[in-house]
Amino acid sequence: MDIGERVRRLEDRVEINELVVAYFLASDGDDLAGIGNSFPEDATFSASGIVTGTGREGIVEFIRSSREQMGLTVHTPHYVQLSFDAPDAAQGLIGAHLELVLGGELVYGAVRYVDRYRRIDGRWLIQSRDMRTIHIAPWRQ
Repeated sequence: MDIGERVRRLEDRVEINELVVAYFLASDGDDLAGIGNSFPEDATFSASGIVTGTGREGIVEFIRSSREQMGLTVHTPHYVQLSFDAPDAAQGLIGAHLELVLGGELVYGAVRYVDRYRRIDGRWLIQSRDMRTIHIAPWRQ
């Protein structure tokens, strides 16, 4: 890789990291437009391999309906591990913890997101996301 390609790769990493954080902040803020802006029209969202939302609108609807059962949420990413398949395609593993009010009870959990990203019109977007719950339990436990 020449220096220009190496700099571009570093910029890509920063942009994808910013995308991950923007998605979490939009989720925590009930910003459905922000959530939608994280995905292209043909994206998919899964939970432990089960597709829960197809297309941008389907994903936003899944998140919206899921959040009806929640109060305050705090998603905190701890790492974003990336690898690039092509100049405009990458995959990532995001480790995060969450704190949320679910059914009136405060719970804490750890999740991993297995993502694929695509650059479309100069912008990185989440092409597919599979949220894998590692654990979730009430805080008092």
